[in-house]
Amino acid sequence: MARTSASQKLGKRLKQLRLESGLTQEKLSIATGLSQTYISGVENGIRNPSIKTLDKLAKALGVSISDITNFKTYKLKDNSRVIRHL
Repeated sequence: MARTSASQKLGKRLKQLRLESGLTQEKLSIATGLSQTYISGVENGIRNPSIKTLDKLAKALGVSISDITNFKTYKLKDNSRVIRHL
């Protein structure tokens, strides 16, 4: 089984936080000034955001950078299901 890269883990975590915040990629794009294509690339593990970009994303999501880079397994806020292991 292939190992998940750090970029993929970060992307999955970012997507999880975005969905929990009720934001679309488009709304996150507007809030951060980043393109929707760039956000999609980060969520898919294709793009590697800088610390400055992580800070923009964290502020828009109302979390810290460490919340984005924490790759543990998380449950959705409503505890309905566990997000896939990151």
